[in-house]
Amino acid sequence: MRPINPPPSSNKSMSKAMIVETGKLLILSGHVPMTPDGELVGMGIKEQTEQVFENIGAALDEARVGFKDLVKITIFLCPMTPETLNGFREVRDRYINLDCPPTSSLVGVSALVNPDFLVEIEAIAEMPAK
Repeated sequence: MRPINPPPSSNKSMSKAMIVETGKLLILSGHVPMTPDGELVGMGIKEQTEQVFENIGAALDEARVGFKDLVKITIFLCPMTPETLNGFREVRDRYINLDCPPTSSLVGVSALVNPDFLVEIEAIAEMPAK
């Protein structure tokens, strides 16, 4: 994959566009803050975001790719406040490749499928050429 970042490019935690060169993609559905046992992980944005990224990581591992292979993430935050946004970003930056960050969309929503969910993330990853 190759990032495309024409000016102005002030946000270092996302690429504006990504060229996928292998032609194979892994599409991940929305991941939520549930443990492998099906329990809600906690009521704070950092705890929930950590669990969502752990769940994404498990799916990436199963497909034999990693966070470095993410080309696109779509984040749904509920509610969209400075606190939820800052807490989300703090955790996200520990998982994504800041040298070649994926493209990203962030959407504030009024509700997710479970009223206790604060975050849900969809992702697309590039599969390595074999």
